[in-house]
Amino acid sequence: MNKIPAATLRRLEKAARTAARKSYSPYSKFAVGAAVLTVSGKIYAGCNVENASYGLCNCAERTAIFSAVATGHKTLRAVAVFTPTPLPTMPCGACRQVINEFGPQALVVSVCDSAQRIETTLDALLPAAFGPRDLG
Repeated sequence: MNKIPAATLRRLEKAARTAARKSYSPYSKFAVGAAVLTVSGKIYAGCNVENASYGLCNCAERTAIFSAVATGHKTLRAVAVFTPTPLPTMPCGACRQVINEFGPQALVVSVCDSAQRIETTLDALLPAAFGPRDLG
């Protein structure tokens, strides 16, 4: 994919940080925000939403992706994740698989409360992933 301008990445990261403030995380107390950049240039944000029945929780990354898909945007260029930690936290395995569905070569940026950050690609995080192309 084409290089994403620094200003766009800053907007994406800001959207992820803002989304974390809307997190519903009364059990873990671990507020996560995410934002996705679609190929159209639109940004969709999401937060983690917990549930007393833990298996029904939804991660911030998937919330953001599902919001984009619900409005017809099905191709991702980038995903930003914010966690209120001293070191950045990468997407969980389930989120990596969902990112793969819509952005197998997406840039993944993780930021936190410090200046630390991780920038990588989904295909580096989930090599040889199973996806739509495997279903023929």
